[in-house]
Amino acid sequence: MSDSMSTVVPQDRSSATRPVYWSIRRELWENRSLYMAPLIVAAVFLFGFLVSVFRLPAKIRALEAGKAATLVTPYSLGASMILLTGFIVGMFYCLDALNGERRDRSILFWKSMPVSDRQTVLSKAAVPWLVLPLLTIAIVLAMDLIMLLVSTLVLMVNGINPVTLWTNLPLPSMTAIMFYGVFAHVLWFAPIHGWFLLISAWAKRAMFLWAVLPFLAAFALERIVFGTSHGAAFLKYRFLGTMMEAFSVDMKSGGAITRFAQLTPLRFLSTSSLWLGMLFAAMCVIAAVRLRRNREPI
Repeated sequence: MSDSMSTVVPQDRSSATRPVYWSIRRELWENRSLYMAPLIVAAVFLFGFLVSVFRLPAKIRALEAGKAATLVTPYSLGASMILLTGFIVGMFYCLDALNGERRDRSILFWKSMPVSDRQTVLSKAAVPWLVLPLLTIAIVLAMDLIMLLVSTLVLMVNGINPVTLWTNLPLPSMTAIMFYGVFAHVLWFAPIHGWFLLISAWAKRAMFLWAVLPFLAAFALERIVFGTSHGAAFLKYRFLGTMMEAFSVDMKSGGAITRFAQLTPLRFLSTSSLWLGMLFAAMCVIAAVRLRRNREPI
């Protein structure tokens, strides 16, 4: 009886998600630049910070002169550099994600595996929309911790109480704002990543040219025929609109965002361009799934 009972194994409810999980793991194994590029940028920035950290005691002594904002600058600048690197890496990854497997003919192998075209494309879309944001956030947090520990050590060596630094760095609010900003940019840039995935599934070569030339040609035609540049303005808005819609930035203070009062989530979520862009991204992913279903090696 015990043998018969042991043969009754409940079905693993997570089995349906395992193909996507392992597909995402495969993307990380095959594309080391996804984490190497942000790590290299973090290492270069840390080196520069270590060179300049010896000026920190003078900055701490000048706090009473109203220079406390200078303490936040290295942390916000380092985070911005790493997050920008993640976005650029995500764009080039999307351009090669579906074209690369046709170019090296590995698509024949992966189509023989029990992973559908929908699961494959979704796993690739999850890289710029989920994996890279979380990865870059983790790298930024680790870098900030190293910078904070080094700064504390330098201040203690110079006989300055490091509590002054800790109390003037709004670390909790900076971290929360970073999470908000990262995922606001993920939602806003979704149509760009979706478009690049679609081009990767369709084009045989010169993916970057196919991705940008139609827009450049349309902008030039609009300028010649109508004498306007609405298309170029729209593209600029698509790249820079997150800061305009999701934040209230005071350029007089250097553009730094350190307070929750500078966040405008309601305005951001009520922007029609956000939802139209996400709809376009969904349409691109659906089209990429259909294209992959009928694609053969190049």
